[in-house]
Amino acid sequence: MWRRTYLLLLVIRVYFALSPSYLHPDENFQGPEVVAGRLLSYPAKLPWEFTVEKPIRSAFPLWPTYDVPISLLKWFYTETGTEAPPPELVYYVLRGVMFLLSFVLEDWAIYELVPFPRHRRAAVVLVASSYVTWTYQTHTFSNSLETLLVAWGLVLIRRVIENKRRSSVFSCAVLSFIAVAGVFNRITFPAFLAIPGLQLLPHFWRKPVALISFVGFGLLFFSIAVYVDTAFYRPAASFGDILRAPIITPINNLLYNSDSSNLALHGLHPHYQHFLANLPQLLGPAYVMMVLSFWSLPTIPSWLKDIRAISALSATMLLSAFPHQEPRFLIPCVPLLLSCFRLRKSRLFLAAWVVFNAVLGFLMGVYHQGGIVPAQIAIPSIVSVNAAVASNAPSEPLRVSAAVFWWKTYSPPLWLLGDNTHPSVDLETRDLMGMSGPEMIEELGRSLQSCPPGDEGTQKSDADQARHVDLVFMVAPKSATFLDAYAGSSKASADRADLELHELWSYRKHINLDDLDFGGDGIIPTLQRVIGRRGLAVWAVRRACNRVPSIS
Repeated sequence: MWRRTYLLLLVIRVYFALSPSYLHPDENFQGPEVVAGRLLSYPAKLPWEFTVEKPIRSAFPLWPTYDVPISLLKWFYTETGTEAPPPELVYYVLRGVMFLLSFVLEDWAIYELVPFPRHRRAAVVLVASSYVTWTYQTHTFSNSLETLLVAWGLVLIRRVIENKRRSSVFSCAVLSFIAVAGVFNRITFPAFLAIPGLQLLPHFWRKPVALISFVGFGLLFFSIAVYVDTAFYRPAASFGDILRAPIITPINNLLYNSDSSNLALHGLHPHYQHFLANLPQLLGPAYVMMVLSFWSLPTIPSWLKDIRAISALSATMLLSAFPHQEPRFLIPCVPLLLSCFRLRKSRLFLAAWVVFNAVLGFLMGVYHQGGIVPAQIAIPSIVSVNAAVASNAPSEPLRVSAAVFWWKTYSPPLWLLGDNTHPSVDLETRDLMGMSGPEMIEELGRSLQSCPPGDEGTQKSDADQARHVDLVFMVAPKSATFLDAYAGSSKASADRADLELHELWSYRKHINLDDLDFGGDGIIPTLQRVIGRRGLAVWAVRRACNRVPSIS
């Protein structure tokens, strides 16, 4: 029975891995955007973490996770005579890589970490049934990679301390690599292994060779990581320059996050945010059952005695000291805590667990900002087709200037545009983020040509228009009712707006949670608007020149 359940959950994980939801900008801009921009020469915008004077993000963990698969794709397409793989293929290959890492490494680690065979199957199935495993773990997050490194760090610590007869030189060497990769991947990594790592001290005392292996290989891997980062940020630097002025990104990251004024730029949260909001959001009914188990005090709950629970809870307490707290920071806690939880034969818990993960799975894994990736992939063809139509010429114009405005969405990944745009098309992407409606209309108006004084309908002659076309597009959620007055089919647009929006493309599986306004609209109207009018659309923006007034 458990095998069939696990296989079903594996199919579900594949489905969510290949669904283009968008959980947070970091999943694109801190990984694929950086690597694809360098390897494939795709348009890319490096985030501030990579462009500040003292960069705080390391390129070392990006190499095995993203660089290797993209390089293999590039090599394959080069051998077949094609310049570069299409961005949508790169996108889904990277998602497939994250799925494989989750399926192989996470499930394997959980199987090893649970000591009793009768509990292993239940633990693996419970972790595999979590929406966090379906969604966050199959997305290109540094937090997802951190989850794997934490789990395998615990596995290797256990292997070392259980092997009392040997020094476990190889396991210590691999553990040192995981430690270095974990620190360079995320500065929060040591919080998860700090207390479990204390178990190694007696072993190192009895077996000094193990300590020498751990420290020696650790220094080697640390040197390689520093060299990779310095060469990444200073491509022209010589080996001597790297030795004299190395870039150590974890130190830069720690110094940056130690300043509360820096964290205030990203949002400040109360210190209890992780325990009272983030963990319940990730664990749902399992967290409730864990909290209820404390009612048996003074008896300590059995799950709390496990080193996995100690690792997760001690890390949560350490991370709670920092005022900036997001749920994804606690992703490594999910498999650790769930694997400690003893699943009881409770129909109420089972029903609550299924409903919780099904709802959150579809919300976060399918609908959450789900139209951004498909829209960005479709933009080049939309621009090319509309440029050819607008040019009034049998072929595409010689030069096209197109501006694509994104409003009320997450930042669109530029690398997904690829090189599909026609060489004559100058495509510009502008992210308006959460700008107010009137300000957004002003931005659109500044990008459009003014209406001509005469009644020619165009400001350029047909010959000029065939040589140069200026286009403006708008990408926004359909739940933004502010745009209704500017829709080309709206009667209100004829009375109040000199701009018209003509829908060209839409994607239904898109929900913008940032558009929720319970305080202003009320709960029911807000849900009807955001869910009932779900979807993301691409509009062509034009001036309503020489329009005949409507008769009401």
